[in-house]
Amino acid sequence: MLKRFTYFFFFIILLFPFKGIAQSQPKQVKINHANRLEYDERLGKNVNRLIGNVQLEHEGMVMNCDSAYFYSESNQVDAFGNVHIIKSGGTDIYSQYLKYNGNTRMAEFQKSVRLIDNGSTLSTDLLYYDMKNSVANYPNGGTIVSKDNTLTSDHGYYNPSSKTFSFKKNVVLVNPQYTIRCDTMIYNSATKTCFFIGPTHIKNKTSLIYCEYGWYNSESNTSLFKKNAYILTEKQRLKGDSVGYDQVKGIGKAFGHVEINDTSQNIIVTGDLATFFEKEKKSLITGHTLLKQYDDEDTLFLNADTIYSMDIPLTKKRFKEDTATTQKLLLAYHHVQFFREDLQGKCDSLAYTEADSLMRLFRSPVLWSDKSQITADNIDLLITSGSIKKMFMRHNAFIISKKDSTKFDQIKGKDMTGFFKNNELVKIHVVGNGQTIYFPKDKDKYVGVNKADCNNLVIYITENEVKKITFLKKPEATLFPMSDFNQKDFTLKDFIWRENERPLSVQDILR
Repeated sequence: MLKRFTYFFFFIILLFPFKGIAQSQPKQVKINHANRLEYDERLGKNVNRLIGNVQLEHEGMVMNCDSAYFYSESNQVDAFGNVHIIKSGGTDIYSQYLKYNGNTRMAEFQKSVRLIDNGSTLSTDLLYYDMKNSVANYPNGGTIVSKDNTLTSDHGYYNPSSKTFSFKKNVVLVNPQYTIRCDTMIYNSATKTCFFIGPTHIKNKTSLIYCEYGWYNSESNTSLFKKNAYILTEKQRLKGDSVGYDQVKGIGKAFGHVEINDTSQNIIVTGDLATFFEKEKKSLITGHTLLKQYDDEDTLFLNADTIYSMDIPLTKKRFKEDTATTQKLLLAYHHVQFFREDLQGKCDSLAYTEADSLMRLFRSPVLWSDKSQITADNIDLLITSGSIKKMFMRHNAFIISKKDSTKFDQIKGKDMTGFFKNNELVKIHVVGNGQTIYFPKDKDKYVGVNKADCNNLVIYITENEVKKITFLKKPEATLFPMSDFNQKDFTLKDFIWRENERPLSVQDILR
């Protein structure tokens, strides 16, 4: 959004052009015209008073005014009323008072000062101007207007040796596309780079950039913002130790203590490095990543090597017309771990799609909920409003619930669907090759070990205890007395208790 800097500062250079220092001896100011010339000894020796339609000339500059004092010995002029300076090259300067030294070629303009060059206008009440080196300095506030740009500041000057324009205190640059407010703005015409120093706000119709130091190169259309830098949009806030942007490529990067706050999804993602692809509407975060998703009851914390976000375009049919919209796709891959008070898990990679509210876990996923461990080749969680509604376990589904150090309720099958209420697993539907081992109780005492095989079954759970099993097809079930219990004989195939892998805190998933 800063692409118009090139255009704006081109006009500032025309306004204050740099010229080499002349080596010739100063010339005497020449009087071209005056309606009346008076000599007044009270004003000093060799002082003439010029009255009416005064015109003076010096070193290619023409001066018009209502009246003037001309000090011929010191080669100085005090000009009064409707002062108009015409410089070679087409620069016009207007004021109500001018003090000019012909030897040093220094000019001091006061009251209603306007400097106009190539369509750009500087307005101020006090302007110091070096006619020899084209150095301008306004110390008491000024406004520069150049087509679509208006810049105001308390102080402004141009340094020809370093080729820098400096604007200080209450600097405001207004453009139809954006507004910049900062303490100090410095533009280097040699490098085509604009620097922002002090608290800086850059605002357009869709975003706000804040920094306390930054720069923008109008030639390469690249920028970097540092010191408490952040970018604020309608739905997101991005901050980092530094934020860079390449306007041509549409790529932004944030370095160090990166944080993205997505208010629409109640998600905050932190990391060491973030890369943003504006055209594709996608972002990539790496290095000590941590995703936090908030809801009314709990917070989900997720860590992975890389967290990737992308807006996927969708088209919906509405009233026989296509309506364009987008859905959020979130990917976390390699060494994924997550934690919330009622659910913990790990897998190799994870995908979440906003459109169907499904979180998909891939490659050796494992979940823990209270006393239960859940595994399958693939696990999908249906999450709405921050709560788990359903769980789909595909291929080699296995649920283990620990009773004590030797006793484990076990449910195994080809596929399972789990149903949740208030984030607690209350029912499991097993489809294909169903097997169960569980320990029924009478009050607080185990009555035996129930071992059953059934192709399809439904299991009802209360307070993490199996309370009822409904066998849907030809069950083979046996209740063994506790005297027959031997852990080795009552363990289903592929049983692995992975409690040592379970994250018990946010710190565990960050290790």
